[in-house]
Amino acid sequence: MMMMMMIKSIHNTARRRFVSTSAAAIGWWDHVGRAPKDPIMSVTEAFLSDTSPDKINLGVGAYRDDDGRPVVLQCVRDGETKIAGTEFLESVSASVSSNLVEESVKLIYGKDADLVKEGRFAGVQALSGTGACRLFAEFQKRFYPQSNIYLSVPTWSNHHNIWRDAQVPQRTFRYYHPDSKGLHFAALMDDIKNAPDRSFFLLHPCAHNPTGVDPTEEQWREISNLFRVKNHFPFFDMAYQGFANGDLDKDAKAIRIFLEDGHLIGCAQSFAKNMGLYGHRVGCLSVLCADAKQAVAIKSQLQHITRAMYSSPPVHGILLVSTILSDPHLKELWEKELKAMANRIHRMRSSLRESLEKLDSHLNWDHITNQVGMFCFSGLSPDQVNRLVKEFHIYMTCDGRMRYGRCDYKEFELPGKCNT
Repeated sequence: MMMMMMIKSIHNTARRRFVSTSAAAIGWWDHVGRAPKDPIMSVTEAFLSDTSPDKINLGVGAYRDDDGRPVVLQCVRDGETKIAGTEFLESVSASVSSNLVEESVKLIYGKDADLVKEGRFAGVQALSGTGACRLFAEFQKRFYPQSNIYLSVPTWSNHHNIWRDAQVPQRTFRYYHPDSKGLHFAALMDDIKNAPDRSFFLLHPCAHNPTGVDPTEEQWREISNLFRVKNHFPFFDMAYQGFANGDLDKDAKAIRIFLEDGHLIGCAQSFAKNMGLYGHRVGCLSVLCADAKQAVAIKSQLQHITRAMYSSPPVHGILLVSTILSDPHLKELWEKELKAMANRIHRMRSSLRESLEKLDSHLNWDHITNQVGMFCFSGLSPDQVNRLVKEFHIYMTCDGRMRYGRCDYKEFELPGKCNT
């Protein structure tokens, strides 16, 4: 009897503790509200929920075929065959990562660049371009805690999220001229000049996202010279190398101009778009240094940051990209396929412009062929974008950025009708 009473007492005590704990736990997250919708991801969400068979998604920032499907490049298929059966051991990961970094920096700084031969760069693999930007933002915060980051108006929307989460204050500089739908070069130079000395600037070296508006070579030289006068730090986000001109070296020209002028440079690279590997999240972050000794120190700090964030990225994507970049045949094939993709986009720009001009629109559509890269910064207003969604089931970001994805162009006649 006594034993039964003790068991019952213990049971009741445990039950009271469970109820008490459960009641307390209910309140832990009551204050958490929904995060603001991402302006790009929300487009895809809305598109997927649309039941119309005629719906078109022009918002996603990745290359697509005529039917809007992802493209698997032949160099990727051949690379997969070459690495098939590879044992993904820890001993493989370090060497593969090192090879990826070395081949990546050759793409942007030049295969014969002295800094590559002399080891005057600190480089680490990253989770695509987003991860590379996030790593640098954290690095900037740790070693220049009072600094700001200057972002162009406009820029890729996630840049704001990345530097905000690293607790780096943001400033802006003028870039796009909405009237001319081109570069506002005088205002850009004025803002660079008026920024405090030794400021950090994020620059798009080619195929500016979202505008598709790039400075000319001569303008890049003027920008580089002013950066040298002001002692600013240029951080490049290279997300679309090869898509502007169909040539890897031409698309790296801006970075190499800064390199020639003696700047120390930071660069984020992504292979999500130009290799069609969006889901593999393969990227690289590199920082140029004064000498090899400094490079060793900075690399150790970058590795220290990655260790706490995600330790190391999956090895398969890194092995695939490094195999393509280091194999002469596969790299040549990749460059040919990249050129073909860029040429197709150029043809689509021309056809889009011709289609819109046939509608007798009162607007000037020169900017469509003047812009470069994967996107068209159409000039459509948020109301016009909303009308396209509601009446025609065509989806794009609210700022009017649309991705070239299909070749029949019938969907492109509709944006023109919104402006006639």
